[in-house]
Amino acid sequence: MKIVIAPDSFKGSLSAVEASISIKKGIKKALPDAETVLLPIADGGEGTMETLVVATDGSKKRVAVTGPLGETVEAEYGILGNGETCVIEMASASGLSFITHDQLNPRLATTYGTGELIKQALDDGFRSFILAIGGSATNDGGAGMLQALGMKLLDEKGKEISYGGAELARINSIDVSEFDKRIQDRNFLIASDVQNPLIGPDGASAVFGPQKGATIEDVKMLDQCLAHWANEVEKATGIHLHDRPGAGAAGGLGGAFQAFFPAEMRRGIDIVIEYTKLQQALIGADLVITGEGQVDFQTASGKTPMGVAQAAKSQGIPSIILAGSIGLGIETLYQFGVVSVNSIINQPMMLSEAMERAGELLEHCSEQVTRSFFYHQLNG
Repeated sequence: MKIVIAPDSFKGSLSAVEASISIKKGIKKALPDAETVLLPIADGGEGTMETLVVATDGSKKRVAVTGPLGETVEAEYGILGNGETCVIEMASASGLSFITHDQLNPRLATTYGTGELIKQALDDGFRSFILAIGGSATNDGGAGMLQALGMKLLDEKGKEISYGGAELARINSIDVSEFDKRIQDRNFLIASDVQNPLIGPDGASAVFGPQKGATIEDVKMLDQCLAHWANEVEKATGIHLHDRPGAGAAGGLGGAFQAFFPAEMRRGIDIVIEYTKLQQALIGADLVITGEGQVDFQTASGKTPMGVAQAAKSQGIPSIILAGSIGLGIETLYQFGVVSVNSIINQPMMLSEAMERAGELLEHCSEQVTRSFFYHQLNG
C-alpha cells in the first residue's frame, strides 16, 4: 500500500511536519510494510514558508524587523532550493502570534515589518517572490508595508502618518517618488485564499477585524478608514480597490499589492501544491490522509484539506481528513473525494489537554482509520 500524508499544521499544537510524523507512526502500527510519503502542506497562511522551504530543500534567513505593535521582532524569510525564489510569510513579521490576546489592537497594528522583510530580500538580490499573507494582526490596508518601501503617506500638513488602521483617515496625499523602483521589474506571487473585498459587510474590517481585537465600534471606524484609503489610492493610481476580490486579504494588504505591485494573486493551496509537487507524489497512491486543527464549512473555501482532496480526486485517489475539531458544513467536502472526516479526540477532555496531547491523539486516530480503510487487506 502507498499512502500519501499531506496535512496542514494543527495550530497551537503541531507543525505540519510534526503532524505528518504522527500520522505516519499510526499508519505503521496498522500497516508496518506500507509505503508512506510525507508531504507537509499549507494554504498560504502560517507555515507556508516552512512548507515550501522543506519541500524544496531550501534555507531561511533571519531579519530584525518592526513587529505589529512597533516593537522589534526576529522574523525570517525563506529561500527555495533553486536559490532564486524568496518566500515571505507576512505573519513572520506582522502576525497574530506576536501579540497576546489583551494586546490585540488593529487600530495600531502595522505591516511595516512585512515591508522591511521585502526590502531586505530586494537588497539581497531576489527577483522572484512568493508572498503568503495569512495570519495577520493588521488592518492598515498595507500602508505600513508601503511606507517601509519608501512610499510617503502624508496628512494635510505634509507630515507622514503613523502606524495602524486608524491612521489611514489622516491621509491627504500619496507620494510615490521614493517608492522602491526595483519592485516594478520583480515578480510577485501572492498566496491567499481570501476573496473578500476591501470594505463593506464582507470586507476586511467586518469579517476579520473581530478576530484581531476589533470591537463593533472599531469595525465601523476601521471600515471608514479603509474606504478613505481606497479613495486616496484611486486618486493616485486610478485603481478602484473598494470592492475588488482579494483586496481585503490580511487587513487590506492584498489591496496594497494589487494597487502598487506587479503582482498575481492565487489560492495559497494551489501555489503550495505546485511547488511541493504533490501531483507527482500522488502517482500510484492508494490513499491520502490530510487534516488540520479545525475542519468546518470554511474548509471548502480553499483550505489545505480541500485542496489536497481535490488533487487526489483528480487521480482517482480517495482521501481521509483528520481534525482536532469538526464544525458544521463538512458535507460539502465529500464532493471533493473525501471518504470521511474524523476527529482525533477520543474521550471528553479540555482543549488545553487536547492541544498538549495532539501528537499522541493524531497517531492513534491515523492507526484506526488505516485499519478501517484497509480492513480487507489486513484480514485477507
